[in-house]
Amino acid sequence: MPPIRSDTDTHHVGITVSDLDTVLPFYRDVLGLSVADEFTVAGPELADAIDVDGASGTFVHLEGSRNCRVELVEFEPAVREVPAAGLNQPGATHVGLEVGDLAAFDEALPADVTTLSGPQTTESGTTIMFLRDPEGNLVEVLEP
Repeated sequence: MPPIRSDTDTHHVGITVSDLDTVLPFYRDVLGLSVADEFTVAGPELADAIDVDGASGTFVHLEGSRNCRVELVEFEPAVREVPAAGLNQPGATHVGLEVGDLAAFDEALPADVTTLSGPQTTESGTTIMFLRDPEGNLVEVLEP
């Protein structure tokens, strides 16, 4: 079956967080993404779009060196707590970020960053490692 549209492209990957002030420094200062935009959205259109009565959101768009943005969003009313999922669970998500030297990246990580393991080179030849942001969201860092 052919796609419905041929002009679809990746715009962003979104991560809902409970405390933007805690999570933003991880993506900006530890992972090195730059803040491209910060804004708030409220009103009945947003509430209808996300199916949450009275919703508003504070958004930060972050950029690396490629076209896809990482969007962090803190919604009101506050999000409910969800246990951190492992990658092998249906519905599990992660953000993948590419670096030129994963070993150097790993050595430069602050001691308080939670990693699942150090760099591992897979059968495909890609070296990968997984981190958790301050709220437990998974981030893959890879060197192709």
